[in-house]
Formats: sequence, C-alpha cells, structure tokens
Amino acid sequence: MIFDQYYLDCLSHASYLIGDPTTGRAVVVDPQRDISEYVRDAEAAGLTIELVIETHFHADFLSGHLELAAATGAEIGFSSVAETEFESRKLADGERIELGEVVLEIRHTPGHTPESVSIVVWERADDEVPYGVLTGDALFVGDVGRPDLLASLGFTRDELGEMLYDSLHGKLMTLPDATRVFPAHGAGSACGKNLSTELSSTIGEQRTTNYALLAPDKATFLDLVTEGQPPAPGYFAYDAVLNRKARDLLDETEGPTALDWDQVEQARSDGAMLIDGRDPDEFARGHLRGAVNVGLDGRYAEFAGSIIPTDRDIVLFVEPGAELEAKNRLGRIGFDRVLGFVAEPYRVLIEHQDEVSVASRLGAVGFENRRDELSRLQVIDVRNPGEFALGTIPDAVSIPVGQLPDRVGELDPGIPTVVFCAGGYRSSVAASLLRHNGFTDVSDILGGYGAWSTAVQPA
Repeated sequence: MIFDQYYLDCLSHASYLIGDPTTGRAVVVDPQRDISEYVRDAEAAGLTIELVIETHFHADFLSGHLELAAATGAEIGFSSVAETEFESRKLADGERIELGEVVLEIRHTPGHTPESVSIVVWERADDEVPYGVLTGDALFVGDVGRPDLLASLGFTRDELGEMLYDSLHGKLMTLPDATRVFPAHGAGSACGKNLSTELSSTIGEQRTTNYALLAPDKATFLDLVTEGQPPAPGYFAYDAVLNRKARDLLDETEGPTALDWDQVEQARSDGAMLIDGRDPDEFARGHLRGAVNVGLDGRYAEFAGSIIPTDRDIVLFVEPGAELEAKNRLGRIGFDRVLGFVAEPYRVLIEHQDEVSVASRLGAVGFENRRDELSRLQVIDVRNPGEFALGTIPDAVSIPVGQLPDRVGELDPGIPTVVFCAGGYRSSVAASLLRHNGFTDVSDILGGYGAWSTAVQPA
C-alpha cells in the first residue's frame, strides 16, 4: 500500500493519498486547494486518482475536491447525507471501496458535523487489524471535534455533541487498539482546544489518554468538549458554506497582477484592503499608511481570514518573489479577491514617504513606563480566552484578535492603546487593524505576555 500524509503547518491541516500499487488505483482524502503535490506524487508512483473523499464540509479551509476532479477526472465522495451543488458520489455507512488489495471502509461518524465520516483503511481485505483510520475532525490526537462551531445549519450544539459521543464510542472505539489514527488536523487548529503536535496515534493510546474519551457520560462529555474552546476565525462559516458549492477553481501557477502606485491608490479608494505580509519588525520600520500586517511567516491565511471581510478586495504588499505564495495561501481559505500586488514595494516606500508610517513596538519595561506616565490607557489582550484565563496584564481587556473586527466599537480610538499577545505576531495584526480603523496612538508589546511576565510581573 502507498499511504502518504501531507501536513500544512500554516493551517494545521492533514490530507492523505492512499493507493494500491497492484492496480494503480488511488484516492485522496481531505485535499488542500492547491493540489499539485497530490497529482505529482500519484504520477510518480504510477497511480491514478479515481476518487476524492471529503470527511465533512470543512470550515477552516477551502477543500481541493473540485480542483482535483478537474485535473484528474476523479469522482468526489461525501457522506450519503451530504448535499452538494456539484455532482458527488454518496458514500453509505459501512460501504467498502476496493482499490485492489487495499480496501477502504466508510463509517458515518456525525457529531462535529452531521455529514462527518471516518475511513477505515485495510492494507489487505482479510487483515484482522486495519492499517489505520482517517478520522477527519471526529477524533484528533488528544482531542475530539467541536460540536459548537455552527458549521452545520439546523442542529444545536447539544444535538451534535450527543451524535459525536455515539460516533466515538460506537464507531471508532470499536476498532482494535493497534489501529493507527490519522486525523485531519493537529496542534494550532481552532477545531479543538487540546490537539497534540503528534500527527498520528493509535486507537488504544487515545482510549486511555484522550480526555474527552474518558468522560463517563454524555453530559460530562459535552461539558468537557465545549468549555474553553478558542473562538472560531471569522471565515469559518464562509468556508463551511462554500465547500458545498460549485465555485471557481484555483490556478496555483498564476501569479497576481503587478500594480503601479496609481492602481494601488485607486484600488484602496474603491475599498480594497492592503495586506502587508512582511515580518512584524520589518512592517514596524515602515509601511504604507492603513496597511494591515499579517506576516507570511505565521498563520497567514487564518489571521487574514479573521480580519478581512469576505466581500472586500485585497491588495498585497510582500517581499519581492512572495506574491504567488501570498495569493495561493489566501486561496486556501477561499479568499480569491486579490486584485494584485504592489510592484517594486521598497521603491514605492522611498518615493511616497508622505504615505509611509512606522509602528510603535514597546519593550516590556517601556510599556510599564508608558503606563505610569498616562492617566488613561487601553490595554488589550488579543490572545484566546484559554490563554487569558491562565494570566494576563492587570486591567487588560480580553478581545481575541479574530473578534476584533466586530468589537472595535467597544474601544475608544482617541485613547492611547497597547495590545499584546503571546509573542508579537497576533499583536501586530491587531495593532495595525486598529490603526486601519482610525486609532491614532497604538503600540504593541515586543515579546508579548511572555516578555512582560518575565521582566516585570510581580513574584
């Protein structure tokens, strides 16, 4: 059997290519939208991708099923209870898909969403123990899928939670302990609160160590899996709906359009957002006024999707040569309204210095000094609620960065403002967004809460 796991760090997303070398038949499970890796690897192994299976309607990324189907002629498979705008194959509970010696067994595992499925992989049909199980977002390493993301219309959190409990114990925990577990996400995903950095496990290991599986009853289980979850990024509902629809395909080889200064200015006057993908320190040294900093070196698509409205056009400002990467990473979450990029960006900064701003970044001690000097200061903790609960700077207000666009009205743009996160990436996003919204005196803390707690937190 050929079994390849692909892991996309910036979205904590795992996808899979499974093939039978005796027949050359293969399937891809939960593909990302830029699909060239799957196509290239299948061709190199002498495989034909015949089927693309989605374990559910994903909310955290735009799946590549349409792109793969167009490139390979493969069918697209969803649970038999899923309704799609495009032609798809209905996969029944218990259905077996024979690739040759390799056999896949579909198990309906609703709960994270009503249409969730898991896929048991048998290296040979008569094996006593399956090779593994692809659990989608039903079961993670160290956690289980959230029933509260509202990616599914018409179901309550409690209804989905009860489904998830039954799926876990009635469909997945019935597998032998040695069965490998391959989830769709790892640590960092907002699809759970306790996801491990490990990319695989076993049923036996999860049976004995996964906090959610140790819950004695459904009520306790529901309380455990819904308490302290990170807020869902703003684009999740958008992607959950878009993954059901027929839509335009991503051409991952086509770079965005180079825009001269006049075109950039026209786009911005028409409402486009300028997204600066450079490192926060580089951004702080000089950027075009009104730009929002979402660094390509971090979780670029996730945070861009958290702060950019889905109906806004986008202009990119990135290091020369990074334009295609920035456009494709936005495409992975369905943000295709990229008008282009600022051509010769550093020349633009030099020639239009009247349009250039610098960003204030304070060290931990400098922040304390500023707080002592000012009678009024807004301090905003943009980390997730679980981080905030473990400790924060005195008098800080908790507004996770993904909630800031909807909660900016709670703040006074005329009062000096300091934002912080854990290390400095999210705070640069938040501070630049506040400046974009008219805040005139905004700083963030270098090194975030960790630096502050080390330098000045009372013992």
